[in-house]
Amino acid sequence: MKEYAKRFYKSQTWQKCREQIWQRDKGLCQECLKKGLIKAGDTVHHIIPITPMNIDDASITLNPDNLETVCRDCHALIHSGRERPRYKVDELGRVIIEE
Repeated sequence: MKEYAKRFYKSQTWQKCREQIWQRDKGLCQECLKKGLIKAGDTVHHIIPITPMNIDDASITLNPDNLETVCRDCHALIHSGRERPRYKVDELGRVIIEE
C-alpha cells in the first residue's frame, strides 16, 4: 500500500464500501467471470487507479462503478500492464493457461 493511501484504506468509509462491492460481486473475480471462469476474488480493485491527486475524490475512490472484486492473479495482471489474458477456456470448457 502506498504511503499516501494508507489513511484512506484504513478508513471506516472504505471498509464499508469495500464490503458492499464484495457482496455485490458475490466474492467472485469479475475479470475471471468475463473469461468464463469462476474464481474467488480477494481484492476490491479501483479500475481508475487511486493517485495522490484523486485520493480525496469520492467519485473515484468510492464509486461502485470504479470498483470490482478481482483475484490475486488478475490484480497482478492488471498492474503488470499485460494486455493478453493469462487463462482461456477451450470449446470443451477446459481452462488453458497461457504462457
